[in-house]
Amino acid sequence: MATKIDKVVLEKACKNIIETILFCLPKAYKGTVYEIGRPPEMIAKRITSGVIDEERKTISWGLPERSDYNPPGKPWIEYRDEPGRALEAMAWCVEKQKSWTAENPRNDSRSVRLQVEGVWEDFHHMEPVLIRKEDLYFGNEPRLQYPRNCKGEIIWQSNEYVVAAVIKIHFRPHTIKIGSPETRIIKRLSRALGTELLSYQLRQQSVEAMRQLADDKINSCNVLAHSLRNAIAKSGFIFSLIKLELGFLRDQWERVLLEHSDQKGMKQEAVHVLNETLRIMAEGSNQQGKDLMRIQNRFLDLSLPPERGENWVRMQIEERWNKLLAEKHLDEERVKEIRRGIDQLKRSLYLGKDPDILAAYDKMVESSKKEWTDLIYRDTDRLDSQFLDRLVLILEGPSLNLPYQEKSRKSLTYLKTLAEIMGHLEQNTNVVLQQVLNGSKR
Repeated sequence: MATKIDKVVLEKACKNIIETILFCLPKAYKGTVYEIGRPPEMIAKRITSGVIDEERKTISWGLPERSDYNPPGKPWIEYRDEPGRALEAMAWCVEKQKSWTAENPRNDSRSVRLQVEGVWEDFHHMEPVLIRKEDLYFGNEPRLQYPRNCKGEIIWQSNEYVVAAVIKIHFRPHTIKIGSPETRIIKRLSRALGTELLSYQLRQQSVEAMRQLADDKINSCNVLAHSLRNAIAKSGFIFSLIKLELGFLRDQWERVLLEHSDQKGMKQEAVHVLNETLRIMAEGSNQQGKDLMRIQNRFLDLSLPPERGENWVRMQIEERWNKLLAEKHLDEERVKEIRRGIDQLKRSLYLGKDPDILAAYDKMVESSKKEWTDLIYRDTDRLDSQFLDRLVLILEGPSLNLPYQEKSRKSLTYLKTLAEIMGHLEQNTNVVLQQVLNGSKR
């Protein structure tokens, strides 16, 4: 059909029109509605048939057992006018978009039953159900390939209407005439059916549009959710950069603080002792020893908060040494030396906030030293704007005198601003997602 209508709804509409015609026209006893499909196939398919009983109270519904027009239907190429083939009223109604009345079947050139089956009393009227193209397509008719008749002429191309269906009403013998009131009633009711089918089509289009809108909402949400995931990932990356900058600040601070301290090289000395012990044990050449030596050297480049750093040493270095010592039988003095080296690694993590070392450093007032060390050695797992603001404020002062103090200040300022932007993006994306999914609530 030129329209797209639910099968159940279509059948109900067809039954309603047949029922109306049969109850209104006393001489009519049978009605059928055929659906006409989209060009170019234009398949004519019987939707339903109804026969009214003698008392004109009950209508029996169903399709004949055998018919070319029963589902799946008959394509245009098989029922159009062809030389040497019985002419059909269906072809006339569809091609010409005009009605056909068989008031005298014996002399009816399009009475197929007379021509094929020899049936003399097939009195009927067939009426095309027309829908205006402009109404059906909202003035935006798609590029349809209209079929040709047997003369090669394209049908419907310049017509104002399309044929959506054909109504066929059977009458008692000699009770139907061309242009009679009965035919005019059927024509009017065919227009009503066309209007009803158009309304169903518009409703179907509305449902499809709503479904498409729902799909678009979901797709939009997926796009926004993807953006949100990227924002969250980037926020995590920004936080990692902030932690790296804090590590860089700790490293700078410890270099300045321990510049004249005898504990300046504690970390390097401890790693050197542990690496030399591995070489003496001849463990530096196997994979286990190489891995441990690589991890100990890596520790020299790390600047972790004390608690986290101590946990890292325990898991990455101490546990490997424990496994190694369980496999090797070393003298007690060698084991003590290894334990001292590991403890020395742990203690090196706290040098930057050691009270005695801090007390000996007189280039900052005590309150500033305490706040500074509390900030840079804090172990934080979340972005804290106030925390960063305090750091930046101290970095603006001259008392620290760190080698790359201004660079660190600028980096933290930029990272804080970027983190805030990403946070707003995440928050706004969540709001938009809720609005798209649930609709704006005013």
